[in-house]
Amino acid sequence: MLVMGLSLSTRFYKITQPPHVCWDETHFGKMGSYYINRTFFFDVHPPLGKMLIGLAGHMTGYNGTFPFLKPGDKYEHHNYWGMRGFCAGLGSFLPIFAYLIVLDLSQSRSAALITASLLIFDTGCITISQYILLDPILMFFIMAAVLSMVKFNRQRHRPFSVPWWLWLVLTGVSLAGALGVKFVGLFVILLVGLNTLSDLWRLLGDLSLSLMEVTKHFLARVVGLIVLPLLLYVAIFAVHFLVLNKSGPGDGFFSSAFQSRLIGNNLHNASMPEFLAYGSTITVKNLRIAGGYLHSHWHLYPEGVGAKQQQVTAYHHKDYNNLWIVQRQQNDEYPSESPELVRHGDIIRLEHKETTRNLHSHLHEAPVTKRHFQVTGYGTNGSGDANDLWKVELSGGQKGDLVKVLRSKVRFIHRASGCVLYSSGKTLPKWGWEQGEVTCSPYLKETPNSQWNIEDHINPKLPNISLSILKPNFLEILLESHIVMIRGNSGLKPKDNEMTSKPWHWPINYQGLRFSGVNNSDYRVYLLGNPVVWWLNLASLGLYIVMVVVTSVALQRGLSLGANIIGRSAVLRGGGGLLLLGWALHYAPFYAMGRVLYYHHYFPAMLFNSMLSGITLDILLKSSDAVLQPPYCDWLQRFGQTVLLFSVFYSFYLFHPLSYGMTGPLAHEQGSTMAGLKWMDSWEF
Repeated sequence: MLVMGLSLSTRFYKITQPPHVCWDETHFGKMGSYYINRTFFFDVHPPLGKMLIGLAGHMTGYNGTFPFLKPGDKYEHHNYWGMRGFCAGLGSFLPIFAYLIVLDLSQSRSAALITASLLIFDTGCITISQYILLDPILMFFIMAAVLSMVKFNRQRHRPFSVPWWLWLVLTGVSLAGALGVKFVGLFVILLVGLNTLSDLWRLLGDLSLSLMEVTKHFLARVVGLIVLPLLLYVAIFAVHFLVLNKSGPGDGFFSSAFQSRLIGNNLHNASMPEFLAYGSTITVKNLRIAGGYLHSHWHLYPEGVGAKQQQVTAYHHKDYNNLWIVQRQQNDEYPSESPELVRHGDIIRLEHKETTRNLHSHLHEAPVTKRHFQVTGYGTNGSGDANDLWKVELSGGQKGDLVKVLRSKVRFIHRASGCVLYSSGKTLPKWGWEQGEVTCSPYLKETPNSQWNIEDHINPKLPNISLSILKPNFLEILLESHIVMIRGNSGLKPKDNEMTSKPWHWPINYQGLRFSGVNNSDYRVYLLGNPVVWWLNLASLGLYIVMVVVTSVALQRGLSLGANIIGRSAVLRGGGGLLLLGWALHYAPFYAMGRVLYYHHYFPAMLFNSMLSGITLDILLKSSDAVLQPPYCDWLQRFGQTVLLFSVFYSFYLFHPLSYGMTGPLAHEQGSTMAGLKWMDSWEF
């Protein structure tokens, strides 16, 4: 009850302050609004966290009308407190779960209390729990999964009992929740998986069990830890697609077929000819994330940028200048009957409808991607030269296959030079109206950048079909959404003036993150871990390794250590080893990631580090009985615990304005609440 009371009070204190958008609330608050309004959007993370934020807002009277345009925007009369309160509520469970996990692993209430204190009074954990963010939701499910796993391990002597099944199912549910919020939930899945493999290996070596009983254990874990989480994870996306059924800002990230599902999109319930034909007017969409439409306009490339011919770009909005006419190699007259259909391997010209110039490429270098060739609009009224010819290739196609609107992945190979029409994803300078660069790439490997689909298709000589019959099924949109999310995640780049960091910065608390405010009139909030807590955690990592090595060597050499020391050594290697593995799995992979990284990515690992610190420091203090007799060892232990808890609480007292906000003089000015507390130059509060 003490842990619960302190945890709730530290998280909910000043929960409505500041009354404006802070840091990534601009993203996740906005996404919560999209769910309330049923408007489709794109995000690089799975949907569960945003769905829960939207549900919390809806249940507390928020109507989804606040725009969340930028940090600093005032909430005014909007009910934002429910979404913040939901995140703070889940964040309040972290010290409680940590207390219960350490209590089970160590059977020591003092170790559990040390752990809970480290998390309750950590300014970083408080700050990251008080705002509309995914992090407290993610960490709630991670800790719930670990707690359920530990409780399940405790039921090993009561297999297939009701509590055994309960904790197994709760572990699976929590794993689905963690992965449903962010892909880094995979790390806790790996932790539970390794623990399960170890448990099954132990069961296989138990000769009192028949192979049939071992098989039952294996199948129970498959159902509880694989099948159930997978079904729940798929169900999360089913709800996501069911709720977000209206066209919105996420449309352009997805294929034309995907967009045809969305109410309000121009492809929804539309009808057009099914197969591409000569003489058709079309729009061509690139398949890379936000690849845009093949576009041209009257403006020319400037002097010194390849040939001074008409610009061809990738444009993300629907526009009359996206229209192209599919022409034969020669300007032949079309017969009056049904036009000839375009097939895999055909040679075509694409004539821009507005300017009548042909899609053209030549050996001049592209404007931005210098190793590619320039693509231009060339000729007049459809007349040009041999550099206007393109070969149609379907992904996985064979000669004679027809080109289907929306569904076919098409590549356009330049006949003269052999390069492929390509959307580089790079932005042109002002002279190109900051639209996307289109090039002809000499590298012919199939990628989404070089693949296109036919979106709009107009040909009055062909019968129309309803696009509803081309809508992708659930498994197709599930697969596409994951491909788009993974590509988006790997392509994340830092925003202007944003504080990115490196993984080695995190354990030493090298650098924080500004949530709000830059001057003495702003309400300033700064995400930074309690220095005493984080540096204690760092020291405990080294101390843990030393203690395990020393006791292991001593036991291996047959030294008489006493029952207490041997028992504590078992806790260190067992429970402590599990927590060390959890810390490593949630920290080490970031060194291999190519995406942009931020300080807040370390907080799941910090939870494991704090739990490991609780066990390590508690055993260190209790080991005073190896050198002192009672009652002196008990006095030393109580004194050490008191000094430890006082240090944590006092540093929280010093640094709490970072979490709860401050105004007035800045840290380097007299009269500031943070005067003299900038212990590292890299801290920017």
